[in-house]
Amino acid sequence: MKPRTKRGLAIVTGLAVLGIASALVLNAFQSNMVFFFSPTQVAAKEAPLERSFRIGGLVEEGSIQRDEKTLTVNFVVTDLAQKIPVVYTGLLPDLFREGKGVVAQGKLGAGGVFQAEQVLAKHDENYMPPEAADALAKARKGEMPAGAMTTSAGEPLGAKTYGATP
Repeated sequence: MKPRTKRGLAIVTGLAVLGIASALVLNAFQSNMVFFFSPTQVAAKEAPLERSFRIGGLVEEGSIQRDEKTLTVNFVVTDLAQKIPVVYTGLLPDLFREGKGVVAQGKLGAGGVFQAEQVLAKHDENYMPPEAADALAKARKGEMPAGAMTTSAGEPLGAKTYGATP
């Protein structure tokens, strides 16, 4: 083989190996990527049906129901515009409470019930994931739906906690 042919073959082989490695890395990122959706987006069917994703918002007041025999907990996540029922089996974080921010990871099950595999509660009075804060802010900009959660002062629930304005 001529040196020119050897050099061309080495370049083509190197590019092929680089392309395969890039494809494998991108595929790994894609399969491990978890997207965030608000309850409004889930209700609008924007969330994937067969993939795991995160849903975030506030735990609706009066919605927590615990099974006394198992570690199963039912609660509702809301962004003040829509509500999504969530089922989780396991130990909940100590900061998990009604009216507080929560992010749950899992899949949407039958009947629109979110089957959570992991539940994360906010860990600081001033922190909320940016996506959840944006979803709550958007919900507050529109008219508050009938029956929306408010504080005793008439503000949307969570407005003071997260620094958002109604």
